Parts: sequence; structure tokens; C-alpha cells
Amino acid sequence: MDPFWDELPIHVIDFEGGPHCGIVEFGVVTLKGTRIEGTATGMCRPKAAISRKEQATHGIGNDMVRGQPLFAQEWERFARLRETGPLAGHFASAENTMLKSVFPYARLSNTWMQADKKHAEWGPWLDTGYLYRNYGDDESSLKLEDLVLRWELQAELDELAAKHCPAKRRHYHCALYDALASALLLLLYCVELSEQRPTLRQLIIESQGSGAKKQAFEQQQLF
Repeated sequence: MDPFWDELPIHVIDFEGGPHCGIVEFGVVTLKGTRIEGTATGMCRPKAAISRKEQATHGIGNDMVRGQPLFAQEWERFARLRETGPLAGHFASAENTMLKSVFPYARLSNTWMQADKKHAEWGPWLDTGYLYRNYGDDESSLKLEDLVLRWELQAELDELAAKHCPAKRRHYHCALYDALASALLLLLYCVELSEQRPTLRQLIIESQGSGAKKQAFEQQQLF
């Protein structure tokens, strides 16, 4: 039987960085049902100097990460997360690309799509960007901040940020703050917006970015 969404840990991830400097900050929120079981965040030494354009996005300057460990030293953390449950993010293709740029493969882990089938990919991901595409009209923004405001989650997000985030990293484009925002959206979707208690398989299918990808994942149930 397919596991329901609340039977296994879900690890919501966000990275700050860019193609030039690489990952300079990570944030992880581990959910088990409606509870936050744990959070983690840290800054990382860039693979190249952080450009002014990248700094303008995430607010992390070169002085802030000088002497920090490289993200490559986080292998054990992220490999273990993937072994224990699916990864999630907001438009998670960016997180998947950044993760694979450092660690091309995960450990052999459950696909959550076919019984007992495993692979060494970081996905399939749960994606709050795509889960919310059917809520609102065609002009509704799916940006993280806009969704949080539309669904009246900002006060709860700021309360959680005060508890879990570093003092100067409690706003959008901070890795743990954005991971918390995505986690709240995922909880709202699973608890209130879904017609019934969703399985991980259902969430993965609904998280696909195109009709063709969604159909391909649906067909996997037949084999």
C-alpha cells in the first residue's frame, strides 16, 4: 500500500546561491505529519567569489562566508535525508540542479512511486510551486511570497522564523526562511486543500511541471 504523506518524514529544502558561486546557504525543514521535527541551516564557502548580482538576491556577501566549509562537506546530511523520506521544495528543479551540481547521485533510496523500487536520484520531488497551480486564476502569482500572503500564512511564518532562523536571516531569499514558507504551503495543501488524505505517490504526480511528465508518472503505477 502506498504510504500516506504523513507516515514518513518529508524534508523541505531551499538553497541560496547561483551558477557562478554555487551553494552559499542551505535550509532544511523536516516535517512528520503536521509537526516540524527538525530544522537545519548553514552558510557555505562559495566555489567562486559571489557576484554583486547574486548578493543583491540573497544578501550574502563574501565576508559572511569566508572560512565556512564547502557545501561538499554536507554529503552525509543530505544523503541521509533522501534515504528517510522524499525531498520537497518550491519550484524544486532549482534545488535539484544545485544539489546535483555537487552530488550527482544520492544513495540508493525509495522512489515512492513503485513498491520497493529504488534509485540513486535526489527526486522525485514534492513541489509546492506546482501543487498550487490550480488554485487561483491564470494571472495568480505562484511566487513563494505571493502564495504565503494569499493564503494568510505570513504571521505563522514569521513566528516560526523567530524560533528557528538565525537573527539576520528571517526574510525571503534566506534559505531556512524560504524552506519554512514552502513547508507551510505543503501542510496547508495536504491538510485543508486536498479532498482526501493524499499519498506520497499522489503528491509526486501533482508536483510534475507538465502534463506529459504527470502522465509518465501516472503510467508508472501500471508496471
